Amino acid sequence: MDHDSRAHDWERSTGGVLAGASVLFLASYAVRVLAHGLPRSWRDLCLVVTLLSWAVFVLDYAVRWRLSGLGRGFARAHRLDTLVLLLPLLRPLRIVQIHDAVQRRRHDRPRLALHARVAVYAGLSAALLGFTGALAVYQQEHAAPEATIRSFGDAVWWTCATLATVGYGDVTPVTPLGRLIAVGLMACGIALLGAVTGSFSSWLLQVFAREDERRPPGN
Repeated sequence: MDHDSRAHDWERSTGGVLAGASVLFLASYAVRVLAHGLPRSWRDLCLVVTLLSWAVFVLDYAVRWRLSGLGRGFARAHRLDTLVLLLPLLRPLRIVQIHDAVQRRRHDRPRLALHARVAVYAGLSAALLGFTGALAVYQQEHAAPEATIRSFGDAVWWTCATLATVGYGDVTPVTPLGRLIAVGLMACGIALLGAVTGSFSSWLLQVFAREDERRPPGN
């Protein structure tokens, strides 16, 4: 069995496990950030779940590196996976990737058209990145001196404005790490907006082309 086949079999057999680990990672992180009155023992348990989930990501990455046969070239060929491993809060991007792989295996159901898939995946990415971004910014900002993001609601509002590339400026991060997170969300927002806009433009061109083909000659 070649490297590609073994890597494909591994990804197919671990998709559900990775999806579950991703959900546990986000859930445990959210509880630690939002549940301020939680007993210390429960907060420690959430931290353990977060670390174990991240350990699953590390194990998956190491196995796929070994099965790929690419050596150091694996990191360059799988930049998104490498970035997600180093910055686990970007795990929502990997969740969407796993969802796509699951859909490809379900041959009994027709897949959505390309334009619809782009819109669905962009929406999923925006929602999940928005949630994790709001958690990360709230964790860094709510107790900082002169902070304007005091509640999780403020963080969600700021994240929506940032991902939409609106930037009202009524609430802004003041800590260095909070601003770094803001830069990442801005980049993600521009990328997602560009993907949806490009897909919509391509769909319109195809619609107009089909109309021209159906139009009788001379009209």
